[in-house]
Amino acid sequence: MQLSVIIVSYNVRHFLEQALRSVRKALDGIEGEVWVVDNNSVDDSVRMVEEKFPEVRLIVNRDNTGFAVANNQAILQSSGKYVLLLNPDTLVEEDTFQRCLAFMEAHPDAGALGVKLIDGSGKYLPESKRGFPSPWVAFCKTFGLSTLFPQSKLFNAYYMGHLSADETTPVDVLAGCFMFMRREALDKAGLLDEAFFMYGEDIDLSYRIQLAGYRNYYFPETKIIHYKGESTKKGTLNYVRIFYQAMIIFTQKHFTGKKAGLFIAMLQAAIWMRAGITLAKNLWEKLWLPLLDAGLIYAGLIFLKSFWANYYYKDPDWFKPDVLWFNFPLYLLIWLGAVWLNGGYDQRYDLRRLLRGLGIGTLFLAAVYGFLDLHHRPSRALVLMGAVYACVATVGLRSFLHFLEFKNFRIGREQVKKLLLVGSRAESERVIALLNQAGVRNNIIGTIAPDAGTESPEHLSSIERLDEAVRIFRVDEVIFCAKDVRAQDIMSWMTRLGPQLSYKIIAEESLSIIGSSSPDAPGELYTIAIRYNISEPRQRRNKRLFDLGICALLLLTAPVLLLLSKRRRIFATNWRSVLIGRKTWVSYAAHPDNSRLPRLRPGVFSPLAILQDVQPNAAALAQLNYLYAKDWNVWRDLEIVWWGRLSGQSQHHV
Repeated sequence: MQLSVIIVSYNVRHFLEQALRSVRKALDGIEGEVWVVDNNSVDDSVRMVEEKFPEVRLIVNRDNTGFAVANNQAILQSSGKYVLLLNPDTLVEEDTFQRCLAFMEAHPDAGALGVKLIDGSGKYLPESKRGFPSPWVAFCKTFGLSTLFPQSKLFNAYYMGHLSADETTPVDVLAGCFMFMRREALDKAGLLDEAFFMYGEDIDLSYRIQLAGYRNYYFPETKIIHYKGESTKKGTLNYVRIFYQAMIIFTQKHFTGKKAGLFIAMLQAAIWMRAGITLAKNLWEKLWLPLLDAGLIYAGLIFLKSFWANYYYKDPDWFKPDVLWFNFPLYLLIWLGAVWLNGGYDQRYDLRRLLRGLGIGTLFLAAVYGFLDLHHRPSRALVLMGAVYACVATVGLRSFLHFLEFKNFRIGREQVKKLLLVGSRAESERVIALLNQAGVRNNIIGTIAPDAGTESPEHLSSIERLDEAVRIFRVDEVIFCAKDVRAQDIMSWMTRLGPQLSYKIIAEESLSIIGSSSPDAPGELYTIAIRYNISEPRQRRNKRLFDLGICALLLLTAPVLLLLSKRRRIFATNWRSVLIGRKTWVSYAAHPDNSRLPRLRPGVFSPLAILQDVQPNAAALAQLNYLYAKDWNVWRDLEIVWWGRLSGQSQHHV
């Protein structure tokens, strides 16, 4: 056996499918095997592999064991002379494995090899080659000196910026997304260290391969796409914690004395610094638009106060000073809170949600206004004028922001991309049908023939003139049909056309069109998929508010409500768990297929409550759960809780 390809997967079904199809092509003519280790995915990855890739050796874990443990499971069972650790969010060229095998055979000193990595927009990824993370190297990386001086040997030794990205050279560290290793070197160096859950294990293994007497090579004569955003969620506190904790484990393992203590202290400081920056960045991303709205509306309310005092009351001091610190903040809280609850900040340019939120907020404010004491009821006219102004100001702000981002004022309309398809007529027609079925609005400019020999009257041109077609028609996105266009040609064109375009790829027989515009963001996906209401952020928020609302109602009216319930203990024993978020009042009925549905906390009641004493079979129960997730709304939960109150049907009885 020449080559064992090992892929560890966790909830990246569509990317895994594309990776496996590219691996299948790259293994043509090679005696090889493919292992997939699934770390308890809930996105039906296992079934997809079983049905579409029967040749793959599959290991299914019941828990997320981590990257190192999962790879070791397959390494111990594999038999190839060479072992490749490959990420599921990658795409390899058709001759990648042949080139790597040839290089390793010609260089017996090579223990491991890495290739040139590009992201989903065709940009070179600097982690293709890395230096050993000494305290100085880590300091420069942590505090941004490597970014300020990207080509400096002194300040950017982490990414070895002084070395050309197009030259084969020995390096210290290879990226874990593609580690092509000699079995003999791996046996001497040892398996991946299972103390690393995720991140750091590639640095540790690269270091140990060198200690075993071998070299690690950066080999840019072949390249792969690494979407990266699917497996590296850099914008999270969890990423910061896991990454730097991995560096601390590495330091404790390979350094001793004062050097280790200094390094660990620096890394711990970096954890707090990076965590603070990440937290601040995430908060700013969520709060900058509400803060702009608040400032704009507050300024308008001050103007309206002065205007109404002078125009109507003929007294510039008519309104008391506390209107500024009590009434106006209250108005803002209610208006913007209603916009938030209606999802107006989930989709920035959705004017319908924005205006609906302001309208609901105004109605609620009118009700609240009547309960305020006379001292805090300055003028109903001020509330109404403020509501009108809030609508005009926030719509105007979004129009301005929309113009800055898209250079037009067509706000509220879905941005329709100009698409260009590269592939045969049959595959292009399949892509168009898939886009229509997936509900993707598009403006398909035309199709490009995959090569000059297949050009027909239906094609705008052959692929040799793709850059001209992109420029002439001002194309926003190019979709490549992998059945007709080789992976190396796709990657070459992505690099040539540049990152200002979006790129997507559809594999042969696949129902998913995959791409990514940023290495730090989740990938983009066009696919025929069920849309679950319960998955939307706005509906998740409403469900949590419903849970808290029922808890508050129980607290305020407990004696009455509990007397009306046949099983009052269900409410009493679960009230605290729902309040602190361990449970939800309504969730799925117990069924083995629930792992395919959006995750919910354990429920007190299930949709079975509305059936009273009827016990459906397994198929009907699965359909009941599916419809609950797909069509969820607050009223459905209210109905289930109401019937659960009468029947006493809880999850414990399912």
